[in-house]
Amino acid sequence: MSVHASFPATGAELSSLLRGHAQNLPSPDSHDFADAFDRFGDARVVLLGEATHGTHEFYTARAQITRRLIEKHGFNIVAVEGDWPDIARIDDYVRHNAARPRRGDPFARFPTWMWRNQEVLAFADWLRGHNAQLPEQQRVCMRGLDVYSLGESIHAVIGYLASHCPEGVDEARRRYGCLTPWQDEPQHYGRAVEYGDLGACENAVVAQLGDLLARRMELIAHDGPRDGEAYFDAEQNARIVRAAERYYRSMYRGAVDSWNLRDRHMFETLQGLMAHHKDARAVIWAHNSHVGNASATAMGWQGEFNIGELARTAYGDQAVLIGFGTDRGTVAAASDWGANMHVMQVRPARDDSWEGAFRHTGLARTLTDWRGQEGGELASALSQQLLERAIGVVYRPQTERMSHYFEAVLADQFDAYVWFEETQAVTPLGLERPHGAPETWPFGL
Repeated sequence: MSVHASFPATGAELSSLLRGHAQNLPSPDSHDFADAFDRFGDARVVLLGEATHGTHEFYTARAQITRRLIEKHGFNIVAVEGDWPDIARIDDYVRHNAARPRRGDPFARFPTWMWRNQEVLAFADWLRGHNAQLPEQQRVCMRGLDVYSLGESIHAVIGYLASHCPEGVDEARRRYGCLTPWQDEPQHYGRAVEYGDLGACENAVVAQLGDLLARRMELIAHDGPRDGEAYFDAEQNARIVRAAERYYRSMYRGAVDSWNLRDRHMFETLQGLMAHHKDARAVIWAHNSHVGNASATAMGWQGEFNIGELARTAYGDQAVLIGFGTDRGTVAAASDWGANMHVMQVRPARDDSWEGAFRHTGLARTLTDWRGQEGGELASALSQQLLERAIGVVYRPQTERMSHYFEAVLADQFDAYVWFEETQAVTPLGLERPHGAPETWPFGL
């Protein structure tokens, strides 16, 4: 944590500074919304946050900014806080390797609305159209970073081996057989290892990944350049199985361990994508709690790190961290883990929060960028500790202070901040029929 100001700005002074430095933005549904974001076009990695997992303006703004970075600045990877196999269905569609997924096929687990919504579908349709004019090797990909797809990833690895290396299938099934009884409710696996007499499956899943890596050149050479993509997908799924096995065990050792394991996996997946794609430049979509530099928040002060902090360390000024916030409106969320989605009212932000300071500017939609202003008046004012709100897939307004606020130093957490005074919920595709375990437990972010 760093503090640049000896005398932090008062609420009125802070809002006045924000008002003076903010750039007004049109509606995110406008064609020119993202023009102001050309300033970030020289980065290698642009991380776009969100203060909730269910807000139309956040999804639409990220889509517009991403379109601009792809069209005008050559970005070629969109990596999101979603499961690799589910997002792979979208990737196949946008890169013309498959038809449009039917409604309800991917994203069947809670929270179904997080990626299965009209806003994501509209972006996917645009990206498919953009890719249509490009050679296959130059098409922009869309990838998932998350760790929760244990069962689907096991199935994907075995399916790949069945078609590319049949002699390895039986051994893969034997190794993964340790985990398959738990694949629908993997949190029970972690409990059985930590508190029961079940031996960990770690050695088996590590051995399976090692076997794939040892055969890498042979498998890619045997099947040609296009199947290099198939191998890359299989290898990533094997990495997910390894990370998921560790993650579900770590959940019972403490929140810090499991959070850090998940974010390290997401960052390592990003690094794998950057190495896999020629002239790689990536846009990341994830919650503010993953995108902002954790070392500038209460999360980091208790030992947690995240993608934003790791990206800042790896890429320096070539990583741009952009937060998003809102004061009030509606949000798509559930009242508890695994519960049905509802459109819920978001309470106006607390006065002693960063959102409260932006509300008091009186501005409806703004971009505030403080890169390169170290020691300046605005950066100093943003270097105090205030509360910040985070709403994930669960929203509990009745306990909002305890459930959704944490302390943060905005100047060090982000490089810039996008503000929407009032927002509305995303539009899910079809009825919400989640089934299976709520695999984002115990985190909603």
